[in-house]
Amino acid sequence: MNGFPWADFAVGLVWSAAAALGVMLVTFAVAVRKGVHRVVDVAWGLGFTAVAVAVFLTSAGTGDPARRTSVTVLTAFWGLRLAVHIARRGRGHGEDPRYERMLARAPGNRNVYALRMVYLLQGALVWLVSLPVQAAQYVPVPMTGIFWTGAALWGVGMFFEAMGDAQLARFKADPSNQGQIMDRGLWRYTRHPNYFGDFCVWWGLFLIACDSPAAAAVSVVSPLVMSLLLTRGSGKRLLERHMAERPGYAAYAARTSGFIPRLPRR
Repeated sequence: MNGFPWADFAVGLVWSAAAALGVMLVTFAVAVRKGVHRVVDVAWGLGFTAVAVAVFLTSAGTGDPARRTSVTVLTAFWGLRLAVHIARRGRGHGEDPRYERMLARAPGNRNVYALRMVYLLQGALVWLVSLPVQAAQYVPVPMTGIFWTGAALWGVGMFFEAMGDAQLARFKADPSNQGQIMDRGLWRYTRHPNYFGDFCVWWGLFLIACDSPAAAAVSVVSPLVMSLLLTRGSGKRLLERHMAERPGYAAYAARTSGFIPRLPRR
């Protein structure tokens, strides 16, 4: 693992933590003012963007310039698109039922509980999951085929995530689809094209850091954690629990892949 600038990387870790914390604290202040904590979902993408930019600025003169620029742009594009999509989706709605149920059990002040259990926790996850983005910016060697493989996987992920979100938004906007199950477009091949896209994005960003064994070793925890969150944590599992009783969903689930896209069963 010689050649990796560990001291500079450690400084970057501090700045990235400050960036993630700053986004979450500002979002918390906005949420308290609005009386709605669902805005924290918008901060998820913004937090990764802030981390990427902060590390880009602090890694100047250390890592390969082309890699630093590329991973910052890819992360910011993903994070800003996600933030805009979630902001549009939640416009005009009240509190998210997930947060309403959680805060109903809060011991003491609801806002203090939300700060501790939602905002600070998400800030820590942003910092942890963004490790490949941080480590990649300190990789001193030029980009190789591993980088381009990662960039291609990121592109596949962005397609599934953005297209899946757009298709679902159009479906929900049509009043004739109310109460129906979305099983068209990418949703015909996987019940969660957006989560599968997220999965590909973060494994792609991890590969971008893999031209350095040290960067790969220090950041492999990121895509593993994200994969668990998407499949076993707050992603797929919770959404399917919510959808289970909807008419037609059992038949849709029986014929459609739960994650990796494939042709539907007969």
